[in-house]
Amino acid sequence: LTMCQALYEVLGEIRGHQVPCGAHSLNPHFPDEVLQHREPSLPPRPRTRPVPLSYTQFDGPTQEAPLVFLHGLFGSKTNFQSIAKSLARQTGRKVLTVDARNHGESTHSSEMSYEAMSADLQALLSQLGLPRCVLIGHSMGGKTAMTLALQKPELVERLVSVDISPEETTGVSDFPSFVAAMQAVRIPKELTRSQARKLADEQLKPVIQEVSVRQFLVTNLVEAAGRYVWRVNLEALTHHMDALMGFPQLPGTYSGPTLFLGGSNSQFIRPSHHPKIRRLFPQAQILSVPGAGHWVHADQPHDFTAAVRDFLT
Repeated sequence: LTMCQALYEVLGEIRGHQVPCGAHSLNPHFPDEVLQHREPSLPPRPRTRPVPLSYTQFDGPTQEAPLVFLHGLFGSKTNFQSIAKSLARQTGRKVLTVDARNHGESTHSSEMSYEAMSADLQALLSQLGLPRCVLIGHSMGGKTAMTLALQKPELVERLVSVDISPEETTGVSDFPSFVAAMQAVRIPKELTRSQARKLADEQLKPVIQEVSVRQFLVTNLVEAAGRYVWRVNLEALTHHMDALMGFPQLPGTYSGPTLFLGGSNSQFIRPSHHPKIRRLFPQAQILSVPGAGHWVHADQPHDFTAAVRDFLT
């Protein structure tokens, strides 16, 4: 796996959403409701109705707990495609990559919270008959993985949080400005997809200077009903951005093996975050990948894959 290949897939350019041989891409339907665990010490939360999640599955010969990859904000299940395929081959485990609600090919919903995304994932695991899994989540996906591990630790054999901590990220992230810039994009109907994405890139440039970030975002521009739209639910993201930048107050801890894997060039996992990490996840290891920014798996795919593989053994 080369750096170019990794970035190619992190930017979501899997033409036609084709699934490699040996993988399955499915949109299962779930029961109407999943009951949420409630602690009397906190105010009762309303029940969250899970939505169907699109996923890709890579089969492995072993019966060990499968790996489940969760992407970050504005991402999709294609972000981990090559890494998932590689780890399925190297570990013999089944590997799933999952689209979060309001992202990729998964269902849109007006609700967008870590509790809701945890409920979606619980429903998926139940639907697939998976009693336990290894959760590997990047950024927003990492916070979803942490939420599920704290709510339902019996479902999580191991946990990997990629360049994110259980702390608020408002002061670190530019994501709110990304949403506003994407909402301001205007694309004529008659353009081809490549032309539309090029124009969107030009319109995003004044706000988002990094070429790789703009290319990542414009992969969400798709044609639907004769016009170009964002496949991410920008309205829901805007309405719930404060919640997405924060982390829910949850009771208890997760005492299973946990890896916080950050990038050396990123500020999303800071030394000041370590006390809370170790309080909520007492078995946590905190490692940094040299030469990696926030998108650790794209910047250093070989080191990322090796770190995950070593953590599993």
